[in-house]
Amino acid sequence: MKTHHDLRELLNRIDHRGYPAYKDTRGSYQFDKYVLSIDHVQGDPFAAPSKVSVHVPGKTAGFPADLFEVSHKRIALQDYLIRKFSKEVESCTFKAKGSGKSGLMSVSRCGQEILERTACEIQTDGKVVVRMEIGFPANGRTINSRELIKILFEFLPGCVKKSLLYASLDSKSVQKNAELAEDQYFIRQELPKLGLAAFVANGSILPRESGVSDRPMRQAVAFQSPKSMEVTLQLPNHGPITGMGVKQGITLVVGGGYHGKSTLLKALELGVYNHISGDGREYVITDDTAMKIRAEDGRSIKQVDISMFINNLPNKKDTRKFCTEDASGSTSQAANVVEAMEAGTKTMLIDEDTSATNFMIRDELMQRVVNRDSEPITPFIDRVQELFAQYGISTILVAGSSGSYFHKADCIIQMDHYLPKDITEFAKKEADAFPIPNEPAPKSHAPSLDRIVKADQGFRKNDRIKMKTQGKDSVLINRDTIDLRYVEQLADTEQLVSLGHLVKYAQLRVFDGKRTLSEAVEELCRVLGKDGLAGVCEGSYVPGGLAMVRKQEIYACLNRYRALRL
Repeated sequence: MKTHHDLRELLNRIDHRGYPAYKDTRGSYQFDKYVLSIDHVQGDPFAAPSKVSVHVPGKTAGFPADLFEVSHKRIALQDYLIRKFSKEVESCTFKAKGSGKSGLMSVSRCGQEILERTACEIQTDGKVVVRMEIGFPANGRTINSRELIKILFEFLPGCVKKSLLYASLDSKSVQKNAELAEDQYFIRQELPKLGLAAFVANGSILPRESGVSDRPMRQAVAFQSPKSMEVTLQLPNHGPITGMGVKQGITLVVGGGYHGKSTLLKALELGVYNHISGDGREYVITDDTAMKIRAEDGRSIKQVDISMFINNLPNKKDTRKFCTEDASGSTSQAANVVEAMEAGTKTMLIDEDTSATNFMIRDELMQRVVNRDSEPITPFIDRVQELFAQYGISTILVAGSSGSYFHKADCIIQMDHYLPKDITEFAKKEADAFPIPNEPAPKSHAPSLDRIVKADQGFRKNDRIKMKTQGKDSVLINRDTIDLRYVEQLADTEQLVSLGHLVKYAQLRVFDGKRTLSEAVEELCRVLGKDGLAGVCEGSYVPGGLAMVRKQEIYACLNRYRALRL
C-alpha cells in the first residue's frame, strides 16, 4: 500500500497542472492511525466534490466490543461518531481556499432520528469507516495542491483524532449513548408483550421548535400520562420509567384546535425511529411497523385490491385490480390502507385533517338521503373494528370535528393544553345519546396481495440508470419521478437516496416477471439484512450519503413508481 509520503510527493508533483491530473490521486494511502482512500475524484472544482473514506483499524479506534457487538448498539455508536466527526469537519470546511467547491469538507448531517448510515460503519472487528466529501482545491481549473495538503495532512488528521478514537472521547458520554440505545430497544421489545401499540414517557417534550426545525421547543409543556393509562417499565439502565401506554385496538385522540392532537400523532409517527439524547422524544416508542395513512390526490395506483372500501363503481371499473394515474382522495386513501396491510403494518396512524372525508365517514343524514346501494364507498369507520379483529391492525386516529368514532373507539384521549386526558367513559356515555345507524357494512374479503412485478427489459439492456433526488419530495429514476412528499415517515433526505438505489437494484436484479411485489420487497430486505446498504450499490464503491429505510417505505416507494410494471 502507498503511504502518506507518496501522496504528498504526488500532490507536489501535480501542483499548478490542469485539474484532471487530480485523477492520479485515486487509491489508498497509509497514514499514522488510519488509511485514507480517495475513491472518486471530481472532474472540475465546480462539480460534485470528491469522495474519500477514512479507515481506522479496530485496535487503533479502541472501542470496547460491548459498544458495537449487537445491532442496536452498533447503530447508536455509528450515529454518535458521525455527529462528532461532522462537528469537527464543520469547523474546517472552506478553510482551504480556491474556486468553486474548493476547500469544502462535508459528511452526513444527522437530524434528531438515529439512522443507520453509510457515512459511518463499524465492522465486526471494531474497524471504523467514515465516508465524506472533499472539494479538491484549484485556482480556476488549475490544481492548488498546497491547499489540498492542508486538508489531507492537517485538517483531516485532527478531525479523525478528536472524533473517531475512543481514547479521545468522553467515555461516560459514549457509554450513556449505548445505554440509551439499549433502553430504547428494550421498550420496543416490550410493546407487543404488553399489548401496546406505543409508549410515551412522562416528561417527554413533543412540540418542536418550529415548522422548519425538529429540535424540541423551549419551555414546552412536558407530557404527562393520564393515571388510567400509565404503564411503568423497568429499563436495563434507566431503571423504572412511567408513561402512557397506548393499547392495541382503536384509539381516538380528540380535543380543540392547537391543543396538541397532531403534535402527539407526529411524535408517534416518528416513534418508529430512536431519537438522540436531549431530543425530548427519546422514550416515545411506537410499533416499528406503524404507518401514517392519508389521502393523496393525484397519485398512481397499480393493480391494488381496494374492494374492501370501494365497490360497484358506476363505470364498472374492477376495484379488485384497481388502476389509475390520478387517484381521488378516497381511492388514494383506500389504496394506502391496503398497501400498508401488504407491507405488514400493525398500527395505522391517521389524522382527519389529511384524510378524505367521504373515505372516513358518512353521517346519518347523508346515509338517509343517499342510501348505501347508491354509494360505492364503504367508509373507514365501518371497517376499523374489522381491521383489528381479523387482521390485528390497530388504529390511532386524530379527530377534531366528528364524534362518530366515539362508538368505535376502545380508548378516547382528549388533548387539553398539550396534556392528555382519558375521557373514554365520559365520551361513551355521551355517545349513547347519539346512536349511529346499525346497518352492517358489506362483507369483505382479505385483499389480494399477489401482484406480479414484470421485468423491464429496457433497464436490462442499458444498466446505466440515472438517479436523482429532490430533498424529501421525490426520487427521479431516468425520466420517471417517484413522488414521496406524502410518505411522511421518511425522516431524512438520505433515505430517499437509498430508495433510489433500491429501485435501481430491483430493476436490474429482482424484478423478473416471476416474483410478486411482496416477494420482491422481501428479497430487497434480505439483501439489506445481509450486506446493509452496500448490498444495493453498484460495484465495490459505497457512497456515503445513504440512510436505512424500513420495509414499509420500500413498499411505499415502489407503489408510487409509475414505471413499475404490474
